[in-house]
Amino acid sequence: MSIEVKVPVLPESVSDAIIATWHKKPGDAVKRDENLVDLETDKVVLEVPAPADGVLKSILKNTGDTVGSQELIAIVEAGAVAEAPAAAAPAKADAPAAASPAAATASSSKTAELSPAARRVAEENRIDPANVSGSGRAGQVTKEDLVNFMRSGGATPAPAAAAAPATATATAAAPAVKSGPRSEQRVPMTRMRTRIAERLMLSKNSIAMLTSFNEINLRAVSEMRKAHGEAFEKANGIKLGFMSFFVKAAAEALKRHPIVNASVDGNDVIYHGYSDISIAVSTDKGLVTPVLRNAETMGFADIEKAIGSYAKKAREGGLSLDDLQGGTFTITNGGTFGSLFSTPIVNPPQSAILGMHAIKERAIVENGTVIAAPMMYVALSYDHRIIDGKDAVLFLVDIKNQLENPQRMLLGL
Repeated sequence: MSIEVKVPVLPESVSDAIIATWHKKPGDAVKRDENLVDLETDKVVLEVPAPADGVLKSILKNTGDTVGSQELIAIVEAGAVAEAPAAAAPAKADAPAAASPAAATASSSKTAELSPAARRVAEENRIDPANVSGSGRAGQVTKEDLVNFMRSGGATPAPAAAAAPATATATAAAPAVKSGPRSEQRVPMTRMRTRIAERLMLSKNSIAMLTSFNEINLRAVSEMRKAHGEAFEKANGIKLGFMSFFVKAAAEALKRHPIVNASVDGNDVIYHGYSDISIAVSTDKGLVTPVLRNAETMGFADIEKAIGSYAKKAREGGLSLDDLQGGTFTITNGGTFGSLFSTPIVNPPQSAILGMHAIKERAIVENGTVIAAPMMYVALSYDHRIIDGKDAVLFLVDIKNQLENPQRMLLGL
């Protein structure tokens, strides 16, 4: 029985998708729920599973094609059995020698470093990660590196010609440009990067954006983490970070300053009776903002576990559209990359975003005495159409007061 494979129903905010990678070819055996194809949207990569055990009869949309919601992309013949492959031809006398132990060790090491999603792509397409240049941290090979390796025809690599010119392929991270005098490489933007660019221009052109700044002495928070961090980790199985303090402080401050948690819809202002806080997470493909829903009801352990889960899913390409939808306020932490001062950009239809920065020991005056303290600059960018400067400053001062006196947030003060 033939079963149609269609593009999943896409949310209203996602108009279409691009066929990124087929993990099977016509005639291959498939198992129910096995991933057949990756669809790249402007937010996440969607996996389309096989509807039943059988054989992939035909592929109707090729890699790179644009497809819409519920569009037919393949046919699976349920219950069919794949034809056995032809017997392998005897090895030729001049066949290349087996890989050296050193090469095998390098390949095994790179395979061990792969995320689960990347490892599946490598195994399904018989790619040796040692042949792929990694764009992740410390040169780690990511799922997208493997996908781009296949797009460039590298899945079955042949010896490179000595003077063969490089072919430009689409990559999410900046490609390694060939050395040479004034060399260049043109690479199309990914769907996600294009969407990020559109959102940034929308924010710039549609919001009267202004930024207010303050600084926070994080000594009390640091001392609390030092005093209770070990017990917290034993009790909850996760470390107590700085982000949970900022999320709690923001959620409490949003209750007292609801205009900062509001959004503009035409000539109306929508006040949200909940705090769905988006947390900016950097990935190899770009910045994503998964949402902590009802953050005002979450405890420190709940926040840390949710952030840890989102960070892992983001690294492995496992974030879903539901994880990214909505959000009434955003927190971003450029300090993880060393940023000391910046003006974050509001993500419409939200009206405000809080920017954290690097913690630096600085000299401050306290009770007439100069002391060294762990200080952080914080920035609040906001939509000046509905948020006045007074509201923004009071909101930042509220967060400052809570973090400099952490017991306040525990008592809801």
